[in-house]
Amino acid sequence: MTVSMTGYGSYAVESEKGRALIEMKSVNHRFCDIQFRMPRQLFHMEDTLRTLIQRHIERGKIDVFITLEGSAQSSKDVQIDWSVLHLMLDKAEEMEQLNVFDSTLRLQDFLLHPDIVAVEERTELDKEWEKEIQRAVTEAASKLYDMRIREGEALHGDFLKRIEIIQQRTYDIQKQTADVISAYRNRLQERIREFVKDSSYDMDEQRLLTEVAVFSEKANIDEELTRLLSHCHQFVNTLNEQGAKGRKLDFLVQEMNREANTIGSKANDATLSHLVVDIKSELEKVKEQVQNIE
Repeated sequence: MTVSMTGYGSYAVESEKGRALIEMKSVNHRFCDIQFRMPRQLFHMEDTLRTLIQRHIERGKIDVFITLEGSAQSSKDVQIDWSVLHLMLDKAEEMEQLNVFDSTLRLQDFLLHPDIVAVEERTELDKEWEKEIQRAVTEAASKLYDMRIREGEALHGDFLKRIEIIQQRTYDIQKQTADVISAYRNRLQERIREFVKDSSYDMDEQRLLTEVAVFSEKANIDEELTRLLSHCHQFVNTLNEQGAKGRKLDFLVQEMNREANTIGSKANDATLSHLVVDIKSELEKVKEQVQNIE
């Protein structure tokens, strides 16, 4: 099964606490890089949520957005120091009895006093609500994974089609190679005839055979063709493996491209060159898509 690293998944849960919306999007990355965008009161859950996501995702850059709505979104709380409040009220009564002040005390006088009332950030949520958020993250990760599978299946089919083209062009090169050697021998023979037609020089057949043999050795691409076909076979087998395989596929594409370059440098023939261009064109498309495989 081939899994893409591109995808999107979302899930929402609701309760008397409010509503939580989890959204995830992923793109290709060398490793598993999970980044969270969430309210402060969820920070302590980051490691737990990351573990839940990694049960579905092995590679990729995953951006996780968690939005809290309703009463759940409030991250602040009001704390009142009752002991200080009672102490100040007692002192205020004493001061009133002494007729120190003519004005009466107002509620705002106490609410705005920093030693009595303090606004604090809430750092924890209700345990049941945390479990609901964990469930939502799991569901969103599952939906993200499902989309990555669908994308991967499409890429899988495209890979098979392009690898088949590369294999066919390689077979065509194998068939053409013998003709290239024969054509070189005929061209060399014809040039020698042109050179000696007006002279008494006799063609040295042995020398001709030696030149053809040297050319044949330099232009020999049997090993490169064999390795290229072998890499194609390994690529298809790797596609059918389970788990993350993008790095292995990327390595195989690099090896295939190396063999194609060698074949192109040795191909002293227009037909072979055109076939090599076709192979490299398909490899370039495969290489681009392989970067997105988990």
